[in-house]
Amino acid sequence: MKINFVKYQGTGNDFVMLDNMSGEYDSLSIDQIQFLCDRKLGIGADGLIKISKDANADFYVDYYNADGSQSFCGNGARCSTAFAKEIGLINSVTSFNAIDGIHRAEISKGTVRLEMLDVANIDRVNDDFFLETGSPHFVHLRTEKDSDIVTYGRLIRYSEKFEKEGVNVNYLIEKSNNSILVETYERGVEDETLSCGTGVTACGLIQMSNNTGVNRVEVETKGGHLSVEAQADGNGGFKDIWLSGPATSVFNGAIEI
Repeated sequence: MKINFVKYQGTGNDFVMLDNMSGEYDSLSIDQIQFLCDRKLGIGADGLIKISKDANADFYVDYYNADGSQSFCGNGARCSTAFAKEIGLINSVTSFNAIDGIHRAEISKGTVRLEMLDVANIDRVNDDFFLETGSPHFVHLRTEKDSDIVTYGRLIRYSEKFEKEGVNVNYLIEKSNNSILVETYERGVEDETLSCGTGVTACGLIQMSNNTGVNRVEVETKGGHLSVEAQADGNGGFKDIWLSGPATSVFNGAIEI
């Protein structure tokens, strides 16, 4: 099978993008997805995304981690919006479907603003937090950057509590009330990624919950800059959540599998 693809990245989180509006890639197997994401044998990416038809939205974001598992991916969804514009599906505003439901997005001058689903609550134990932002996230507060997120991430991800379903693990380092650094270990990739959209969203919401009145947080990742906006719902959760940042086409090509 010949695969025509476009490689995208959103703050260093990279994806193989496939135009599947005709259904030609419906039969891709997990083994084939793993091969395409392999950085030595295939194209190389943190994940693969098929843009497919959807009855209730402009398109469906069918996202796979590098190991073939599925979840919602914030940066992947932002790149999907840019890709959908590239192939002529949308103009500047869209509504798309994903594994966790319908999302809205806006694109302007290379920046994609993505609406995330509401977050009902944030669980906290000392300096550790757990919340769902389309994917499950464990967040630990730290005071310094460039620490070993991979060793710590694997310790948490493969702990008895999280081993079966997996969890993404983040370090949150505060710069100011509305500015943070984030480092992320991603399940499905099983390594550190340069950025994680759902992780950045989780950390941004935690920063807001710890600083009353803050409704926008600037986030630095190893792959670039993102921002999170949200409104507290008055019950310990957040609504009207938006993740914003760049989404860039890197190269396109074809590969036989």
